[in-house]
Amino acid sequence: MKGGKAKNEASSTLKKVEEKPIGKRKTAAKESKVSSRQEKKGRKAAKDPNKPKRPASAFFVFMEDFRKTYKEKNPNVKSVSVVGKAGGDKWKSMSEADKAPYVAKAGKRKTEYEKNMAAYNNKQTSTAGDSAEESDKSKSEVNDEDDEESGEDDDAE
Repeated sequence: MKGGKAKNEASSTLKKVEEKPIGKRKTAAKESKVSSRQEKKGRKAAKDPNKPKRPASAFFVFMEDFRKTYKEKNPNVKSVSVVGKAGGDKWKSMSEADKAPYVAKAGKRKTEYEKNMAAYNNKQTSTAGDSAEESDKSKSEVNDEDDEESGEDDDAE
């Protein structure tokens, strides 16, 4: 009888487990919340292709020249990381006097960038201002017409 009793207990336990609702709803709700948060965080403003690019730093100006000379001396090296590491090591070992021409070139590029950005920002504000001015003009024209009509009515009375 003990064997029969154990079977009945086991089958009743299985029935209880089967009757319990599975927690899929909770996980689905959590996933939808997470995905909506990620969508909100992941949204970025569209980049303007006309916006000027930031200028290269002195190190990157140096690397432009260094890549050319390194590839001439080592034509069989194709790895970008090897060239980058060699350039970084050389930059670290250079004195301030050796770095000066690259710093000067980077400075020139930065001033050009600042001029271009100022022109770009002025263009952006003027385009935004133009649309606001047009809407103001249209409002004032409508108001002028209303004033003229109301002025005629005042004279008629």
